[in-house]
Amino acid sequence: MPEQIYGYIRVSSTDQNEDRQMIALHSRQVPERNIYMDKQSGKDFDRPQYKKLVERLKPGDLLYILSIDRLGRNYEEIQRQWRVLTKESGVDICVIDMPLLDTRSGKDLMGTFIADLVLQILSFVAQHERENIRQRQAQGIAAAKARGVRFGRPPKPRPSNYHSAYLRWRSGAITGTAAAKERGIPLSTFRYWAERYERPCPT
Repeated sequence: MPEQIYGYIRVSSTDQNEDRQMIALHSRQVPERNIYMDKQSGKDFDRPQYKKLVERLKPGDLLYILSIDRLGRNYEEIQRQWRVLTKESGVDICVIDMPLLDTRSGKDLMGTFIADLVLQILSFVAQHERENIRQRQAQGIAAAKARGVRFGRPPKPRPSNYHSAYLRWRSGAITGTAAAKERGIPLSTFRYWAERYERPCPT
């Protein structure tokens, strides 16, 4: 029997539902207090709950994850973390969706070789899928911009009394800082509006 049983869940901005992972961990009798969950990208392992989990893991403990992409999506980092946990920390890992990735079985040379090979393939697939997601997102944004979709916050409208402050600033009667303060706006906003004010209209 393992010393302690733990579970790790990761959901990203494109996959906010953790129910399937939670059900899988509960089916393996992972105590609720030993389940750690991060809601962020799998591009690296700089995740608060994952770090807390690693600090708690001890030799002989067992860690469950539903699939290798829930651990991460960076090919090299997945393999490095796997080595740290299994070789350096002495923790067993079981990937529920891939029975071959269960370090409790097949500890002989052949079993280790097969597990390492499967890990390399799956971690490569995880990173490849992440790169595909990024490419699809970039293509979607480019297509939206081509249709005239604007991203970010809409520009703040100029107040009706801006023109008089602009003219006094332009003539040197007041400084930009004073004009911005008078109108209750940041200096950067005042300068941005002034630049657009002075820009000639296209003919």
